[in-house]
Amino acid sequence: MIDRLGAAALRRIDPETGHTLALAALRSGLGPCGGPVSTPRLRCTLAGLALPNPLGLAAGFDKNAVALGALSRSAFGWIEVGAATPRPQEGNPRPRLFRLAGDRAAINRMGFNNDGAAAIAARLARRPKGMVLGLNLGANKDSPDRAADYAAVLALCGDHVDFATVNVSSPNTERLRELQGPQALAALLAGVMEARARLVRPIPVFLKIAPDLDEAGLAAIAEVAESAGVAAIIATNTTLARDGLRSRHAQEKGGLSGAPLFDRSTRVLAQLAGMTRLPLVGVGGIGSAEQAYAKIRAGASALQLYTALVFGGLSLAGDILRGLDALLARDGFASVADAVGCRRADYL
Repeated sequence: MIDRLGAAALRRIDPETGHTLALAALRSGLGPCGGPVSTPRLRCTLAGLALPNPLGLAAGFDKNAVALGALSRSAFGWIEVGAATPRPQEGNPRPRLFRLAGDRAAINRMGFNNDGAAAIAARLARRPKGMVLGLNLGANKDSPDRAADYAAVLALCGDHVDFATVNVSSPNTERLRELQGPQALAALLAGVMEARARLVRPIPVFLKIAPDLDEAGLAAIAEVAESAGVAAIIATNTTLARDGLRSRHAQEKGGLSGAPLFDRSTRVLAQLAGMTRLPLVGVGGIGSAEQAYAKIRAGASALQLYTALVFGGLSLAGDILRGLDALLARDGFASVADAVGCRRADYL
């Protein structure tokens, strides 16, 4: 109840200010307690990582790894922070974050604002024990070699996390999505894998893709990812599409996330599941147990959410997980893994 009331109060102020206050509240001890929700059905693995449950917090909520203690006590089974760039970056001018309450969505054009890899690495080094923690890798807007930036961030931070995600799919840094092209992506991933090999403990590298790719583009990315040794693909990031929106901010520039992304991202997920044997992370529009279950049945081995928390608070994660456990039990599945891709054709 307190969590939901707090979320409602924060929605009455500027979105970015509200987000900053939410992180401050978590740091002050007003966050969740009890830790990850887990049952034998919910326990799963992703790229060799043992997860208490499949639901992760997507990158963007805690860009600078300032609330790790509170997040480790949340219901989520795994946490991703960032994106981090080699140098500190202010991001794009404000306003750059917009709530679309009528659509249960958000548009952001943040532009990889963060404190820089060195500061974030110092916080990651003090991470709470027991949590599964990853870092989203990004590139500085003014970098002369954006591909090299990803390897540089991994080199600084990789020893303090359990996985890293190559994010070439944000629409908010000019021309960044061009790095999704097969040749550019292969070269970028080669550099990241070289940096990974030099870590004390080589970690899984994930790739986060856009939902706006056509089938040929998806197939090309899947092939490059497999050849490069990527451990999982996160499908998907935000979209540039604006289909069916009603809110007054609908035409703001930036990436759209939340409920309107669900169908598009789930279709991409199902397509990708037919193209690769790599494990997939389903993200985009999840706001209920039923939608989480749909992603799994479409081909996701694990899940992430973020925007739905704006409307439901952090306690929503626990609600979704308990509902997901009940749905798995209803349909006779002993584990999340047993349900992965079981209805993929329904989402194509």
